[in-house]
Amino acid sequence: MEQPEPAGEDARLPPGQYVPRGYPVIHYGRVPTFRPASWRLQVMGATASGEPHSFTWPQFSELPRTSVIADFHCVTKFSIMGNEWRGVSAATLMELVPPAPEVRHVMIWAEYGYSANVRMSDFAHDHTLFALELDEKPIAPERGFPVRAVVPHLYAWKSVKWVRAVEYLVEDRRGFWEERGYHNVADPWREQRYSYQEEPGEGPP
Repeated sequence: MEQPEPAGEDARLPPGQYVPRGYPVIHYGRVPTFRPASWRLQVMGATASGEPHSFTWPQFSELPRTSVIADFHCVTKFSIMGNEWRGVSAATLMELVPPAPEVRHVMIWAEYGYSANVRMSDFAHDHTLFALELDEKPIAPERGFPVRAVVPHLYAWKSVKWVRAVEYLVEDRRGFWEERGYHNVADPWREQRYSYQEEPGEGPP
């Protein structure tokens, strides 16, 4: 029996997206300096143990890694296709520091207090990871070095650069761009770009 051919780029483009020339880079604020001796990644909030956990750079960089090939969809309407990300899966992080049973949302924190919230169902997705490499090379500083969250099935602002903490939440709370008018869920296939598009139940009360 013949296997179906992989869908072409056009079929993989969500509504309103286009493939640009080159590889655009967009971020808020300046690129931070990486200081491995003082770098920590915290997992905090409603952990199963009730206690936060902190990973040093050697501890985090030595965790088992997995690879994900996924398209990348920016809310500004460009898409970069077929990226190969490699890093620590969200599933691995949750195994090491489990959330409490009542956790339904996650806040991902970055340098300078930047943040993005995601539903636990999105965080626990098979393709969600904390990437250290992009296309078989360490992630470039302007793209999130040393660690970038990758939630490829959502708009790219949810894929937080320069990650420093994961906070387990019992109740949803808006992150940086969500507080500034962007959609709380951010599904590119539904063009969930802005908060005024939110249906009941898609954002915090």
